[in-house]
Amino acid sequence: MLRKQIGVFMELLDIVDSNDVLTGEVLDRQIVHSTGLWHREVGVVIINDNNEMLLEKRAPTKKQSPNMWALCAGHIDAGETPDETIVREIKEEIGLDLSIKDLEFLKVLKTPMKFESGQYNNAILYTNFNKTNKKISDYKIQKEELTEVKYFKIAEIERAIAIKDEKFAFAKQDYMKDILTILKTRGLK
Repeated sequence: MLRKQIGVFMELLDIVDSNDVLTGEVLDRQIVHSTGLWHREVGVVIINDNNEMLLEKRAPTKKQSPNMWALCAGHIDAGETPDETIVREIKEEIGLDLSIKDLEFLKVLKTPMKFESGQYNNAILYTNFNKTNKKISDYKIQKEELTEVKYFKIAEIERAIAIKDEKFAFAKQDYMKDILTILKTRGLK
């Protein structure tokens, strides 16, 4: 939820504890990230017919993980549901009109992160899955957020995690390993 206050836009987030229980606090995203408070985010795993995963290259202007490959993801605004957010984020970031019925829920994951900049991203990540036959040219990226999208073979993603490849935002985090494990139990190779 963006609110204009004295000429400045604020993104307000619901604060949760580490068990995903709402605390009743609603704070600006900048405060949340500078203090390490837990909040909610969504992520979508998009797999094509060749069993490759779509990743986004974050814009160089992003405060967290600029120029790095990441999942399509976003913050759940204060008062918004995970389902509302995932549909909105997919439309905004990659131009797909999907409904929640087009997605399969995977899991809620804890993704505690501390960056070299001193910022945090302690998120409860609601992950969803979509199988698609879309080609890269079918996506319309949000230029303020991304520079490109690309399909990666699962083996490439596993290698990036194994060597902690700094071109991938998730390479030093456990949540992508969890996602890949879930997908493999569903037949993804």
